[in-house]
Amino acid sequence: MQQRVRRGWAVRIAGLALALGNVAAMAQSFEVIAPDLHLLRGAFVPGQQPDGNSVMLRGRDGWIVVDSGRHAAHTQALLDHATQSGVPISDIINTHWHLDHVSGNVMVRAAYPRAEVHASRAIIDAQHGFLADYRRQLVALAAAQPQSPELPNWVAEIERIDHGARLHPTLPVLESGRRRLSRRDLDLHLSTAAATTGDVWVYDAASRTLIAGDLVTLPVPFLDTACPAGWRKVLDDLRDQPFTRLVPGHGAVMDRKDFRRYRVGFAHLLDCAARASETAAQCADRWIADLGTLLPVSEHARTRELLDYYLPQRLRGAAASADCPRR
Repeated sequence: MQQRVRRGWAVRIAGLALALGNVAAMAQSFEVIAPDLHLLRGAFVPGQQPDGNSVMLRGRDGWIVVDSGRHAAHTQALLDHATQSGVPISDIINTHWHLDHVSGNVMVRAAYPRAEVHASRAIIDAQHGFLADYRRQLVALAAAQPQSPELPNWVAEIERIDHGARLHPTLPVLESGRRRLSRRDLDLHLSTAAATTGDVWVYDAASRTLIAGDLVTLPVPFLDTACPAGWRKVLDDLRDQPFTRLVPGHGAVMDRKDFRRYRVGFAHLLDCAARASETAAQCADRWIADLGTLLPVSEHARTRELLDYYLPQRLRGAAASADCPRR
């Protein structure tokens, strides 16, 4: 179990650990999920923070990487894949600023200095707010517990935060629209009140693939930096895209039926949280029932533990709107 920090324990603070107990899934090889579209699943390893899913889309002039991971091994796999194909990386798209999706930018751009980074500018505010708070907590933990086996992980996280401006977009996404990257047309959509204040989700019409980032995650929605009500509306926007497959920020590729289960379950989770008479356990039961086979039985205990945190900390009372834009 991870250290407790502000906003409860670091279940997912700025893209922190999902790995609870002894649950683990080692890094997987690339999956070809459509022509010229390859997926590297994020890994969950005990004692480490996770990596988000990464997608590589092949354009005419290079690979487009969507989310670059946290750990060097994950990012190196992306670089090796490009090297083995004989095709360079021309662009990076970051779906949001959590560390398990942006930290690898530094390695990728060291190898390919001309690679452009397409992302919202929300990371800049996060570096002065959420990430700055997180860094202070890590420094305090390291000072108070210098013999802890977690010390190398805390130091590594501090170093990732300290990349600073090297994580910023070079071509910011300021509004939704089409971009031609490596002579491949992609629709980049910007949502400013959902999982974060700057989620970029990608629709590739050529393969009818929607890359959702952390707007869709398993085993639960990761709500640490979220505006739940806004997120709920954005899921309706995703539904309206003509996709045949959806790549989540964490978890396996979904079809439309899978996504419908997720969207309905999300709505029911928020509705359940709004009813004071419902306990966290009852809301978790409903979520598990709604998602059905999307949640293996082996994931149920972890799901309940996560929702036992999120219900009081992020979905009830003032916390439910704490990260929503002020009107």
